[in-house]
Formats: sequence, C-alpha cells, structure tokens
Amino acid sequence: MSFANLNNQATVSRKISTQESPGVILLLLGVALVYLLLFLGLPLATVFVEAFSKGWELYLSALKEPDAWSAIKLTFIAAAIAVPANLLFGVAAAWAIAKFEFKGKSLLITLIDLPFAVSPVVSGLVYVLLFGAQGWFGHYLQAHDIKLLFAVPGIVLATIFVTFPFVARELIPLMQAQGKEEEEAAVSLGASGWQTFWRVTLPNIKWGLLYGVILCNARAMGEFGAVSVVSGHIRGLTNTMPLHVEILYNEYNFVAAFAVASLLALLALLTLVVKALVEWQARAQGVSLQH
Repeated sequence: MSFANLNNQATVSRKISTQESPGVILLLLGVALVYLLLFLGLPLATVFVEAFSKGWELYLSALKEPDAWSAIKLTFIAAAIAVPANLLFGVAAAWAIAKFEFKGKSLLITLIDLPFAVSPVVSGLVYVLLFGAQGWFGHYLQAHDIKLLFAVPGIVLATIFVTFPFVARELIPLMQAQGKEEEEAAVSLGASGWQTFWRVTLPNIKWGLLYGVILCNARAMGEFGAVSVVSGHIRGLTNTMPLHVEILYNEYNFVAAFAVASLLALLALLTLVVKALVEWQARAQGVSLQH
C-alpha cells in the first residue's frame, strides 16, 4: 500500500472519528442549553423580575436612596483607580517578561498569579494584619492619622490586589507569541525605547490590552470577599454595591436589594457585550485572545 493511500485512509478515519449523528449533536446542545437556562438564565431573570416587582417608581427610588447612591459611586471610584493602576502594571510586567531575560522572572510570574491562588477573603485579612490597629504598620498609621482600613483607600488596595493579574495574564502569552523581531528591527533603525513601544508594541497588543481591561473592570466592580473584610460595612461610606446588596437582603428589603443587584447585572451584561465585540474585532484582524 502506498504512502498516499495510507494518508488518505488516516484522513478519512479522523473525519469519521470526529463526526457524530445529528441526534447526538442535538442532545449535547440540548443539555448545554438546559444547563445555561437553569443556572444562568433563570437566576438572571429572577433578579430583574424581583427588582421591578413593586413597580418602576420603587425601583428608581431604591437606586436614588443615599446609601445606595454612595455604594454605586464607591464601586465606580474603586474600579476607576484599580483598572488604570493594573493597566500600567500589566503592560510593564508583560513587556518585561515577554521581551527580556532576567533573574527572578519565574518568581515574578508566580507573584502575578498569586491572587488567583489565594482566596479574596485571605487577601483582605492580610491587609488587616498589615494596616489594622494591631497590625505591623497600625501604630505608625494611627500616630500619623492615616486611615487605610474601613475607608476608601483600603477598598481600593483590596480591589487592586484581586484584579492585578488580569491585564498581565492576557498580555504575557500574546507578547510572547509575537516575539521580539519587530521591536529589534525598530531599535536597529534608530528608534528609542518609548518610540518602539508606542509605534510597534502597543499597536500589536491593543486588542489583548482592551480585553484584559474589560475583565479587570468586571472583577473590580463585582469584588466582594476582599472588600468585605477591609470595608467595615459602614453604610453610606465604605459599602460597595455587592456589600450593599448583602445588607439590604439581610434586612429583608428584597426590592431594594434586587434593584441594586440588577444594576450590577446590567453592568455585567454590558461587559459581556463589549467583550464579545472586542473578540470579534480581534478575530477579524487575525488576533487570538484565548490562551
């Protein structure tokens, strides 16, 4: 038997092994759709049904209530600070890891992954250990009237910690796959480091960068565990939207709780839409964002 015949038989065998009957395909799709409906669609629909169960006016009044409005503003403030900070860190870390060789590179990668391995509650407790009244730096902070815990700075620090891997982890494999050739060519032609970054590196990573920022922002607005530990749950001052929802629900104020939760759900849906648009645009330009 010739090599060509063997190759043809192998190709046919692979096709047969990957082909399934229409019934099996429909069954798999049905199971997936039922699972999504039960565990995603129905809970999401319940949030909006309960939020509007007492009418549109009560829904708006729940969002306009001072404590709710304070929680909404604090959520956006924390995200507005954490996302740019992690954008700068992520780009710098990814550029260093993908483009250069240095001692401690493996350690840096491990530290970037640390928030994925540590529970958010544990990370919040670490900040309490460091900056609490009895913490390592607690006496110094009290002596200089600097308040980090149970205040906005502590919430921002906790949010930064749990979200800083997202941009870096999206860019590192993308920049490693792109290699160093274009940057080396730009430098050999006389471009400075900043010129190389702005005109070569940044255009090549723009879609991955935007994708990482979207994921980082979504996590920042929805973070609960770490923020809950360092916030102190002071109504109107240190509660973000997830914490405010918990308080309202525990007080059996279900309409207000679901109203605030619906706003979080809308932000999540908007994030998914933007994420899908970024993925579509990236695929149109031949860039893979899945690692």
